[in-house]
Amino acid sequence: MPDIPMSADPHVHVARSPWWFKLLGRMLEPWVRIKRDPAEPATLLGSGAAVCYAIERDGTSDALILERACREAGLPSPMQLLDLPGRRRRSVFSLSRRHGWLFGRTDARGPREPIGQLIRALEDDPERDIQIVPVSIYVGRAPNRESGWFSVLFAENWLVVGRFRRMLALLLNGRDTVVHFSAPVSLRSVLAESAGISPERLTRKIARVLRTHFRRIRAAVIGPDLSHRRTVVDAVLNTEPVRDAIAATASKENIPLAKAERRARDFALEISADYSHPVVRSSSFLLSNFWNKLYDGIAMHHFDKARAAAPGHEVVYVPCHRSHTDYLLLSYQLHHSGVVPPHIAAGVNLNLPVVGPILRRGGAFFLRRSFKGNALYSVVFNEYLAQLVDRGVPLEYFIEGGRSRTGRLLAPRAGMLVMTLRAFLRAPRRPVLFQPVYIGYEKLMEGKSYIGELSGKPKEKESLLGLIRGLKVLRQRYGHVTLNFGEPILLTPMLDAAAPDWREAGADPDTKPEWMNRVVDDLAERIQVNINRAADVNPINLLALALLATPKHAMAENDLLAQIELTKAMLQELPYSDRVTITPMNPQGVIAYGEQMGWIRRVRHPLGDVLVTEGEQAVLLSYFRNNVLHLNAAAAWVAACFLNNRRMSRSSVVRLGRIIYPFIQGELFLPWDEDGFAAQVQDTIEFFVRRGILEASAEGRVLERGPGQDDGAYQLRVIARSMLQAFERYYIAIAALVKNGPHTMTAGELETACTLTAQRLSLLNELSAPEFFDKALFRGFIQKLREARVVWTDDAGKLDFSEALEEMVRDARVILAREVRHSILKITPGGENDRDFDARPPVDPDDGSAGPSLHDRHVANERERHHGQH
Repeated sequence: MPDIPMSADPHVHVARSPWWFKLLGRMLEPWVRIKRDPAEPATLLGSGAAVCYAIERDGTSDALILERACREAGLPSPMQLLDLPGRRRRSVFSLSRRHGWLFGRTDARGPREPIGQLIRALEDDPERDIQIVPVSIYVGRAPNRESGWFSVLFAENWLVVGRFRRMLALLLNGRDTVVHFSAPVSLRSVLAESAGISPERLTRKIARVLRTHFRRIRAAVIGPDLSHRRTVVDAVLNTEPVRDAIAATASKENIPLAKAERRARDFALEISADYSHPVVRSSSFLLSNFWNKLYDGIAMHHFDKARAAAPGHEVVYVPCHRSHTDYLLLSYQLHHSGVVPPHIAAGVNLNLPVVGPILRRGGAFFLRRSFKGNALYSVVFNEYLAQLVDRGVPLEYFIEGGRSRTGRLLAPRAGMLVMTLRAFLRAPRRPVLFQPVYIGYEKLMEGKSYIGELSGKPKEKESLLGLIRGLKVLRQRYGHVTLNFGEPILLTPMLDAAAPDWREAGADPDTKPEWMNRVVDDLAERIQVNINRAADVNPINLLALALLATPKHAMAENDLLAQIELTKAMLQELPYSDRVTITPMNPQGVIAYGEQMGWIRRVRHPLGDVLVTEGEQAVLLSYFRNNVLHLNAAAAWVAACFLNNRRMSRSSVVRLGRIIYPFIQGELFLPWDEDGFAAQVQDTIEFFVRRGILEASAEGRVLERGPGQDDGAYQLRVIARSMLQAFERYYIAIAALVKNGPHTMTAGELETACTLTAQRLSLLNELSAPEFFDKALFRGFIQKLREARVVWTDDAGKLDFSEALEEMVRDARVILAREVRHSILKITPGGENDRDFDARPPVDPDDGSAGPSLHDRHVANERERHHGQH
């Protein structure tokens, strides 16, 4: 037993604990295991001053736990006696006191008497000081799998429990007891700072500060007190915007005000979470078994950085959205790591019988897909979100709007970001921090349904029956899951940069500052970029990058080993970001793991085994290639330049890369500007030269690959084909537009024409990538053309363009083979404006000329249009 230090204060006396106290301590000892926070709390204490502990709740069990924690940590015992005016008392007091043995009531005025005695003691002796140490005691914050199902019902929460319930909690969860020591407060310093305040007022002030402190610690450990859903709903309905919206609805629809109020309340109840700490802990218990049956492991990277950045902020988790399990995985991992699970914005389609109430009690709040045409619902939802932000509740939502069916990040939908920003502007008490999270899988439960939806089948509506039918997927194993926490994004610096006077915008919630859309768009872009910068490269990603780049999705084992080794080396030597993680498996281990997971099949052959992925598996594998396609973008561009060219100047590779980059960047949320991408291309070229895949001559100005049968040329082809379909999609779009001519197609008609062309091309060439004809990707490319002013809309709503677009079509000859271009042109629907795109020669691969950059073309187009107007 460690020696207990004695206080230098002569007014402190060592006293023996009552015999019954010692007896209860011995009886309790086998049932309680204490974890101290911090582990060495003695370092917090000052010297020479007496110690008095303040605990949150009155109770013998808390006193026993405190006495043992102090003894084990070498701290002064709470059982020591302090000399106070008129009496001696123990060195501990609680903020609440229960009167009576069995059915006593709690008296919140409990701390005033001991605090008043401590203050009077210091007033009587100006040389004396007492340090008050707040100590928080939690029994069963997060029971583990071994604790048993029943124990979660008696875990720590916000309820004030009786002695019997506390006894059960100790018996069931005592081995998971946390004792949190806070920094001591010098009572003498408080007296000096509060000169002129009466002792009664000072007593009340200290008690109030201690209550606030304990509430903050409890909120950090077990989450905010949101157990009373009705109080949150009432707060929403009593806000001025909701009252105004109720009155407006009653007037517009000519209905009684009471009916409009009931409708608003129904909306609030439909939306709001009904957070329950016991349900969260019960769910954690269930999910532990569920994950163990489903996955081989869940890994988290860079979580310590995220946890260090969070204190003092309103944290909004913004993960990518790839599966329904995203919700559960992130919340479970946060809870398991000692962080409060966030409130999650979920689609109202998940508010199913049985499932909906459980999700709601786990922190889910529900929103409709669209708020259009329902002003009252919109106001109620906005005010509910504002209440959560104002109360400091961590949030989670997916800015993609829905699950990605292709494996790529979807274009962000900024609705939730706008509402969060508005809530912060109204009450900027706590700075907002957005925490991007990348979630990487090795197999998806929804994989087959994604294939059907991308092939044109209607999306299956969520239902309880469908959920029950879907339970059969639980018989499979889904490998490992990785959660990577990206670089957090602080909202305040973005607002300061965009509008230094942004704090004035919160005065009127109805106004929309002109800078808001710009800030929201920039924020959404940065979130997606930071998610991609935290990617995890797992074995299935590596196999998909290699095998899907071959015509029959098959490779000789030696070639596959070499390709995986090259890809890993490239990712390690040219790091995309310091938060990207890469599987430690060697190439042989990657192949063996792919066979074990059923993604690839080995075909035995005397001249060497062949690894192949076939049919539906190949289509599903494209999802995992797309997860990490952005990491391969610069290398794929360099390699694509040598698909149809043996030799090419370095400057042409870089300059053409500048032209294509805005479109790749918009599709894959890449982190660089044009100069940054050019630098990445240069570094990639140097990597290929070091590996002997490219040769540099003429002092590095000219690059050359080996002949077609060379191993280096083969590896380049594999790398290039990972992005080749994107380049083909770009060619389809610009070819369709130029072929039909200016002023003939609307943007919607062009999207449809592109989608039909890509679908037919996919059928003719057996492409196993459903995203090849994804309409959203064509829409994004057309939007980028419009942003660059290469394409614009005329007064009739038709698309117009300049000669720069035709030049882009001709530049495609550098990348796409003649048969591919002709096949696309043959299929693409066109009118009488059909043209010969191969009439002019492409860029000379050796002359260093790649034509004007996209920016130069934009400037020339603007000058041309301006000149035409005059």
